[in-house]
Amino acid sequence: MSAPEKSGEASKDAPQFVYSNTRTVRIEWGDCDPAGIIFNPRYFEIFDAATAALFESALGINKRRMLEAYGSAGIPLLKTEARFVKPPRFGDDISVESTIAFGRSSFRVEHRVMLDGQLCAEAAETRVWAVADGNGGIKSAPVPAAILERFAAERR
Repeated sequence: MSAPEKSGEASKDAPQFVYSNTRTVRIEWGDCDPAGIIFNPRYFEIFDAATAALFESALGINKRRMLEAYGSAGIPLLKTEARFVKPPRFGDDISVESTIAFGRSSFRVEHRVMLDGQLCAEAAETRVWAVADGNGGIKSAPVPAAILERFAAERR
């Protein structure tokens, strides 16, 4: 797995490493509009699942277990953007290449969706590590050092 050309928005006080993961997703009938091509909002579900897969790949546990183990209230999305280039169709197996770069409490995830070597879509997400604030809400917190260490170790 290789690092992307741009390093994301990692802050200066955090590790400046990048970790990548690739997963294959089959476009199902329910993902498509009546023309049989992917309905663009479905991409955002695919991106969310790919972000969870990054953590599972590095930590060896699923998202629910990660949130429990590290006392997190979630990894909410702060900002997202996407560019759609070529729509995959029902039955296509797409490759979702996801790369993460960490800041102190936020992280940037970039996704590239490929079909037979051709770019279908690309997106970027900015997310934050969140914990309970004690008043029924959530607040940002530093990404736990143990998580950063696992990502760094997996990258080697």
